[in-house]
Amino acid sequence: MTLEKGDKIGIIALSGDCEKRKVEIAKLNFVALGYRVELSDNIYSKTRYLAGSDEFKIDELHRLYEDPEIKLILAARGGYGAIRLINNIDYDLIRNNPKPLCGFSDVTALLLMIYKNTGVITYHSPMACTDFGVEVPSYFTTENFFNALNQDILEFEGEKIYADGQAEGIIWGGNLATTASLCGQDFIPDNDFIFFTEDISEPVYKIDRMFNQLFNIDKFQDYCKGIVLGDFLGVDSQIWLEDFFTEFSRKHNIPIVSGFKISHDKYKITIPVGVNANLDGLKLTLNK
Repeated sequence: MTLEKGDKIGIIALSGDCEKRKVEIAKLNFVALGYRVELSDNIYSKTRYLAGSDEFKIDELHRLYEDPEIKLILAARGGYGAIRLINNIDYDLIRNNPKPLCGFSDVTALLLMIYKNTGVITYHSPMACTDFGVEVPSYFTTENFFNALNQDILEFEGEKIYADGQAEGIIWGGNLATTASLCGQDFIPDNDFIFFTEDISEPVYKIDRMFNQLFNIDKFQDYCKGIVLGDFLGVDSQIWLEDFFTEFSRKHNIPIVSGFKISHDKYKITIPVGVNANLDGLKLTLNK
């Protein structure tokens, strides 16, 4: 897809409740870039730690998909709540009104389930409050976001090889903890994929557990042809993390590369989930 100046972006709260000031700044930033913005009706709703009820969120998500003026749907923020929605979404409606949903962290649950159930490409990307809700958004993050939307070929380079090699398939993944939380759902692609992932504030033993949880699923292990690692911020031991990935790379005969700016940090690349991918050494190429 391409996003042109004058197109309308729908910003929606799908997880945690939103800070009004950040929403307003994000809207102003997109307007300054030449886009129109529509906010979901639940954007300022609050139910405990959630942005309103599940029903309100789903109704608004469906409304934004049905609105032909809206060309892209951008999550406001992560936190928690997206997994509560996945079994009540009208995937036929999304399939019949295809447009990209963009976000990361908790929103990974929706990115993966929408792709699985509709085949519509979603985007692991910056979010409105998190990244665009500041006075001066990161140029790196903003440029990568619009490049991913508007360019057919994307190239990225990692920094460290744990297991060298070449892999092909679709690019697929997102936040590790959220991906693991989908276990029990039919969420794994039905074809070869390169798994990209990142996380924040998880101790190494939990990262170890979540990787093994996923790879204990025969289908996941059979179809996963390579691993692209983003940032794992706030771990309890960087040495343990390195040891774990070294050990894991020896156990599984697939390429594993780290150092990609897939992150909870302010500097992040955007990954279109479900497009064709090639991993060759440190180089990752995506072809839409």
